[in-house]
Amino acid sequence: MAAQPVVLRICGSASARLVSSQCRSPVLKKQRPLRCSNLRATDDKSKVYKELGLFSLKKKIADAIFRAEMLAETALELEESKCIEQEEMIQENNLWDDLAGSSEIFVNLAGSTKLVDALKDLKYKAEEAKLITELAEIDAINYGLFKQAYEASVDVSKFLDQYEMAKLMKGQYDIEGASLIIKARNQSVYSEAWVKQLVNMYSKWAEKQGFKARIADMDSSASGGLKSATIDLEFQFAYGYLAGERGIHHMISSHNVNERVETGSLACSQSGYLFFKRKYHCWSSVLTDPLDLDHMLYC
Repeated sequence: MAAQPVVLRICGSASARLVSSQCRSPVLKKQRPLRCSNLRATDDKSKVYKELGLFSLKKKIADAIFRAEMLAETALELEESKCIEQEEMIQENNLWDDLAGSSEIFVNLAGSTKLVDALKDLKYKAEEAKLITELAEIDAINYGLFKQAYEASVDVSKFLDQYEMAKLMKGQYDIEGASLIIKARNQSVYSEAWVKQLVNMYSKWAEKQGFKARIADMDSSASGGLKSATIDLEFQFAYGYLAGERGIHHMISSHNVNERVETGSLACSQSGYLFFKRKYHCWSSVLTDPLDLDHMLYC
């Protein structure tokens, strides 16, 4: 009988553990399905997002391929015919008698030859993107392959955009580079800050397009803005791209009530002006004429 309390204590502790485990087990049974359902919902959502992203990639790739198939072949035939005409002109004429004219012919021939090579490369990239897309759909969903095809399609679209824009630029100087000169219209803090903002805007635009832009001259003000700045844009069709920027560029900023009363207006207009100087093929010489100086851009 003396050993019975010991046995009872052991059994009691075991039963207590058993009871406690039985009390906790329903809670665990309820929590586990919730965790599984949360994981399943997250997986389903990520799968949907991936499928939507894949659909968007397919659409963009297909659009670029269709555009290349519609335009590239015709453009290639046109540029190849131009090359043939220019080569025949070189063979038929004595270019030593007209050095200035011969220089222009050789420059045009070099440009046409370069464009023909670029169009051939464009067709290759479009075919590559189409083939990669077809392989990915046949084998399995491969996001790496679709990414590669998408990058090729982006190059195709970018080149076609530039080619179409170049065909629209028929002006005498559209093919040339440009010097963009920005000046504050008055010496206010707002005008000088606006000039600085415009310089950053045009520089970032050129960088985003993959073009070369160089700040050739800059006159800083005491307020931290710019009184004037000159940006050299050294790429083909810079003048054509930016000639439409001529005009008055206003920045309208609203003021509080006190400032409105002091200025006597509801808004403040900061202005400066820009004008262009053409930069020719080698980018070494800058030519200006009275027309250039007359076309000032107020900003």
